[in-house]
Amino acid sequence: MPQRPEGPGPRWGLIAIPILWIVAVTVVDVLAPPDIHLGPLLVAAPAITPSFGGPRTVGAVAALAVVAQTLIGVIRDPDDLLSANHEAQIIALLLVGVSLVVFCVVRERRAKELSQVRHVSDAAQRVVLPPLPGKLGPLRASALYLAAEAEARIGGDLYAAARTTSGTRLIVGDVRGKGLTAVNDAALLLGAFRVAAHREAGLSELVAYLDRCVCWDLMEPGETGRLGETFITATIMDIPDRNGPVRMISCGHPPPIVLRDGRPTTMHATHPAPPLGLGDLTHPRYEIDSFPFEPGDLLLLYTDGVTEARDDSGAFYPLTDRITGWDESSPDAFLHRLRRDLLRYVGGPLDDDAAMIAVQRPALPRA
Repeated sequence: MPQRPEGPGPRWGLIAIPILWIVAVTVVDVLAPPDIHLGPLLVAAPAITPSFGGPRTVGAVAALAVVAQTLIGVIRDPDDLLSANHEAQIIALLLVGVSLVVFCVVRERRAKELSQVRHVSDAAQRVVLPPLPGKLGPLRASALYLAAEAEARIGGDLYAAARTTSGTRLIVGDVRGKGLTAVNDAALLLGAFRVAAHREAGLSELVAYLDRCVCWDLMEPGETGRLGETFITATIMDIPDRNGPVRMISCGHPPPIVLRDGRPTTMHATHPAPPLGLGDLTHPRYEIDSFPFEPGDLLLLYTDGVTEARDDSGAFYPLTDRITGWDESSPDAFLHRLRRDLLRYVGGPLDDDAAMIAVQRPALPRA
């Protein structure tokens, strides 16, 4: 349940509504003919108070309603202190008030528990999927994660970067499946990448090592039934610090896009490899593709949650068409615009998690 707005301004302004309602009903009921009874309308005051108030506020409004009902009974029947009708209305107000106070107490406790869970989830995300640094050597970088569920903080999409002696190694991936199993598999791959990416082994050896790590984790001792059921699509690449081509191995993942002077170019892999986790079935040879990445270029990596997002008619998000002509000056600005455009295209939350990474090689200073 959403947190109530804090601060004395809006809260006191909203409290005035049930109080004015109680005053209005009391005045009208006292002045009304003897055969007209408006006292039951007092229950509306404590009923609406939980929408903005806590247990104490609800209890105070309910008590004020009980006092108002008692006052109405005393004024309208001065000879008989309280009629049976007024006594029944007072008892009803008491029961409603107590029930609402109990409801507010339970709601406050649930909200506190939810807040604690969110803090734990945020901490888990920072550990498993920390934000990319703004600078990776000479490169500028930014990352964005969009969860399909409003309360989600982490899922099966992943990304990470590691510095080497000559450049930056980058991975972006997507675990098949959802829930805690996908989070566990993503954490395993990211941990293996962070351990091995700093070594001087070649890109092919790194990808082979990551595949073995995923295969080992997916198989329990003596179990063969899960082989091939779970896998991770990924793109792993080396980006040199100095001008030079990007070296890439694509394991069943959507191809990266290079944006140059507002013109996007999709970098399809000519030697694609199977997703990580299927190496024991296919025994692949990891061959490296390369493509140019010049000063001023922006490299976009993403998961299929972006390209498989649909509008109301069911059409997929046309990524390359939408970003054509974009000339944002930084990766942060580019991803901010992409996020707005994607959510506007979908018209609501995404059906699948989506991760986006933008890396830019700064343009050379003009002579």
